[in-house]
Amino acid sequence: MLTECPTPVILLKEGTDTSQGVPQLISNINACQVIAEAVRTTLGPRGMDKLMVDGRGKATISNDGATILKLLDVVHPAAKTLVDIARSQDAEVGDGTTSVTLLAAEFLKQLKPYVEEGLHPQTIIRAFRSATHLAVKKIREISVTVKKDDKKEQRELLVKCAATAMNSKLIAGQKEFFSEMVVEAVMMLDELLPLKMIGIKKVQGGALEESHLVAGVAFKKTFSYAGFEMQPKRYDQPKIALLNVELELKAEKDNAEVRVKSVEDYQAIVDAEWNILYDKLEKIYKSGAKVVLSKLPIGDVATQYFADRDLFCAGRVQEEDLKRTMMACGGSIQTSVGSMTDDVLGRCEVFEEVQVGGERYNFFKGCPRSHTCTIILRGGAEQFMEETERSLHDAIMIVRRAIKNDSIVAGGGAIEMELSKYLRDYSRTIPGKQQLLIGAYAKALEIIPRQLCDNAGFDATNILNKLRAKHAQGGMWYGVDVNNEDIADNYLACVWEPSIVRINALTAASEAACLILSVDETIKNPRSSVEGPPGGGRGRGRGRPHAH
Repeated sequence: MLTECPTPVILLKEGTDTSQGVPQLISNINACQVIAEAVRTTLGPRGMDKLMVDGRGKATISNDGATILKLLDVVHPAAKTLVDIARSQDAEVGDGTTSVTLLAAEFLKQLKPYVEEGLHPQTIIRAFRSATHLAVKKIREISVTVKKDDKKEQRELLVKCAATAMNSKLIAGQKEFFSEMVVEAVMMLDELLPLKMIGIKKVQGGALEESHLVAGVAFKKTFSYAGFEMQPKRYDQPKIALLNVELELKAEKDNAEVRVKSVEDYQAIVDAEWNILYDKLEKIYKSGAKVVLSKLPIGDVATQYFADRDLFCAGRVQEEDLKRTMMACGGSIQTSVGSMTDDVLGRCEVFEEVQVGGERYNFFKGCPRSHTCTIILRGGAEQFMEETERSLHDAIMIVRRAIKNDSIVAGGGAIEMELSKYLRDYSRTIPGKQQLLIGAYAKALEIIPRQLCDNAGFDATNILNKLRAKHAQGGMWYGVDVNNEDIADNYLACVWEPSIVRINALTAASEAACLILSVDETIKNPRSSVEGPPGGGRGRGRGRPHAH
């Protein structure tokens, strides 16, 4: 008879940390709760902001969920999932990043007791998938479609969606001003609505209301050499040359050696270099261009040459600005001046250089292909302007989404309460464990209105009871009214958002919750010790501090 071998089989490297089973699941769920705590208070119009300071001491003030989670530098592997869904929501829809994180964490919180009691994760996942499917179907059924052919109505819808997106931001006080500006900006783009065609430039100083939208391209005056003062600062109907050519005398890069026997030979070499430069400048001048922009430097000789001939030039223009100018004014970016024909030059109605705050800006207005625009933001502190830019980015994304998907739902927790009621009613019609789990999903959806109340300092229990009663009586668009500590029909109150925002948030949050539930073991490799390959060690021994 064979006896079992008493020696244990060592499979993993010594020091490998493994944890598995229910405690592992519970620990992952708890980690996600901590992430949700970090962004919980930023939700909604009364949400607070967070001040994050990185290792270099740079401070960022924000209440955008994705920005906060990106700066938190999360290391817990399961909690990183929540950071990823916030980022994906930001990239896909632009807004609702805090909601998606809260929803995923709340789903897990509601499931925690079931996991502790030993209910199999796959049963839970199956119930959640069907609940999400039902919820998305319900959103599609009840969302309100806006007619695209009525331009005025569509514009009103877009302005309201932009205003709702800005409600919870730092610039909520100026939301009417900015929502008009954002809609105007998105309307100027072509059918594909490319985001990079809206430039946002920040100029410190001045009030927020001094921000304005330029139909065309605007960028900060680039570094200029002596001679630019004599150049005209305004042209009507100019032709624009866009170059990727260096217009200055080159210093020798390599240690080139040229042996000359006489002064004449030396002079010939110098003259040749000057002639090359003058030849380039003459070709540009003869092409009929009045404004010369180049990605590479334009030297002082060229600057004065252009000033004498009534041309404006700017070197070291950023590539994105150059590309946007090309998209707006036509023409193409030339890498040589050999073929400066008329069709490679851009055109616009007016070019001028204007003082904005403490900066000089170059404006190109009345562009023939104006599928681009620039928002010039004014404001006080740098952090404040960066947050304004992030808020506008969210609003721009929302308006783009609303143009592509023309169906909307009411915000302010209304859609969540309606889905919660619908799923609760549905769960009563099915037997078994699924009933409990879909009920838990329905309860988790209430986190959004509840958190909106908490952040505004309202009695959440009282308002949620009112909402449940109202939805049971068929008041499907009733949500939290943050201004009056009560409930209100948010559809009539024009708190609208594109239904795609909610659909994306629900599916992403549910996927994240299912993903975290499906993990039952974490294997963490030890840090390499001294015996490891050279350069792989991170200290001596495992995580022990050592003196440098």
